[in-house]
Amino acid sequence: MSFDNRVLRQSTVYKGFWTIKSVSLQNTRNDGSVRTLEREVAQTRDAAAVLPFDPARGVVLLTRQFRLAAFLNGGRNALLEACAGLIDDGEDAAVCVMREAREEMGLALEHVRRVGEIYPSPGASTERISLFVAHYEENRRTGAGGGVAQEGEDIEVVEIALDAALAMIADGEIVDAKTIVLAQHLALTR
Repeated sequence: MSFDNRVLRQSTVYKGFWTIKSVSLQNTRNDGSVRTLEREVAQTRDAAAVLPFDPARGVVLLTRQFRLAAFLNGGRNALLEACAGLIDDGEDAAVCVMREAREEMGLALEHVRRVGEIYPSPGASTERISLFVAHYEENRRTGAGGGVAQEGEDIEVVEIALDAALAMIADGEIVDAKTIVLAQHLALTR
């Protein structure tokens, strides 16, 4: 497939935590015909996520927190997720996950291994998440975690067996895309 796309027009519809853009795009289809698409796209900074794993005990560290969008689309009060955050301007994704692990989990990570990148909702958002796994030991905890109160974070740290997390994915209890990808990666590579 060869895509020939050209942005004809774009404008900012809303600017807040996310920026919403209205985009008019000229798109050449697989059969060679040309069409014009009108779409809205949510733009955000790139993010990074890490799933810490203690191989000696077979456990992972997750966060549990309220997510408004998930609540509005299904009534879930909180989601179990891998530790994640937005990458600051000029920051390396690996540095971001080490910072987020300290803030959210009270965990000092030294060695993180990049797994890849995902676009969790490419039809609607520019969000790209760099994924990492890291080994940790229980004695590497530096505090309780919980997030940054000034940023409105209220995070519970949850240690759970990797096999139990995989069962929760299968049962629909863990529904966060980045967490599913990272847990499945660990299951295939541990």
